[in-house]
Amino acid sequence: MVSTTQITFIFATLFIMLSQALPLERRVENINIKVTSTSEFCSYLPPSPGGDIASAEGNAVPFCTNTQATGTRQFPTGFIKTAHFSSTSTYSQVTGTIDRTKYKLSASDGGGQYDNLNEIGGTCNGYGHWVNLVEPDSNIFCIRCCKNSSDCNLGRSEYGCKRVVPGDYS
Repeated sequence: MVSTTQITFIFATLFIMLSQALPLERRVENINIKVTSTSEFCSYLPPSPGGDIASAEGNAVPFCTNTQATGTRQFPTGFIKTAHFSSTSTYSQVTGTIDRTKYKLSASDGGGQYDNLNEIGGTCNGYGHWVNLVEPDSNIFCIRCCKNSSDCNLGRSEYGCKRVVPGDYS
């Protein structure tokens, strides 16, 4: 016969196991974000305000000018200061400036790179290749959606936005 103490212990153990196994915030992976103009684009950021850019490379979430799909969020008011769109037949990009304080990013955070090779996956404008850098210490960001992998400079985050995604950062 099973005692009340044993039943309580079993339920408590199950509760602990389930609470550790289930994430508090379910992340939607493989989102198709869009970068189509200065008024419609996204950039990945850490899931919580004040997070470190590089530390969030595996769990960043897309923030957009307008909510585009399940799993995207809207940029905090005033976060994007300037945005410059350009495109060719093989890529589309937005480059510009941010106000890091609007998402509580650190002035000493040198930034990092999010791309289609990170655990977050997804596509950009339907392309399988994309690269996105955010540099809080410089208050700049960039994102490029690429038809061909050769148009996206992946794996070169130490170069920064201005070399990985040349464009207008004024």
